[in-house]
Amino acid sequence: MSTSSRAARALGQIAALASLVLGGASAGADEGPVDPHAHHHQMMQAPPPVARSTVNYQIPDITLVRSDGARVNFAHELEDGRPVLLDFIYTTCTTICPVLSQTFAEVQKRLGNDAAKVKMVSVSIDPEEDTPARLSEYARRFGAGAQWSFYTGSVQSSVAVQRAFDVYRGDKMNHSPVTLFRASPGRAWVRLDGFATPDALLGEVRTQVAQK
Repeated sequence: MSTSSRAARALGQIAALASLVLGGASAGADEGPVDPHAHHHQMMQAPPPVARSTVNYQIPDITLVRSDGARVNFAHELEDGRPVLLDFIYTTCTTICPVLSQTFAEVQKRLGNDAAKVKMVSVSIDPEEDTPARLSEYARRFGAGAQWSFYTGSVQSSVAVQRAFDVYRGDKMNHSPVTLFRASPGRAWVRLDGFATPDALLGEVRTQVAQK
């Protein structure tokens, strides 16, 4: 497949995922207050290319709350030996986050039985609203399996994790799509800025899963 064909396919995947979010958004778009997500809608209609980089991050040694209510050390949660896919979401987001989560759901689906070999992690950037119960409902909405965990906690803890992975933008309305992948503990992280497609994430993951 040529580079242009791969790019077209990637944009098609993003558009298909975004359509799940934007399908009913156009109705009444000219009515009522200004949509605070307007700039995100525009970005999703014409997503920029995904930028891939490799970065070393120090995982903060802090406590978060998993969606099952358990208080856990976040650094320890990521050190079970499995490859890690990580993103940042909040449950009331109507643009970027559902697309990121639908992408994770598609990766989970395509991995099939191998999904258990990958740890998938979603951290809330709106911990004041995202209680464990809300995260559990959000997880059910996307059919999250046992390997996909959701985390909340105090505002300070959430901000600390965001800063550790250089995704903190001061306000949840300013967030941008970022997905991170680490092959194993001690390795550098692959950072994908933009709407990484399921194919792109599977390309990062499958080599590691095959070795498990």
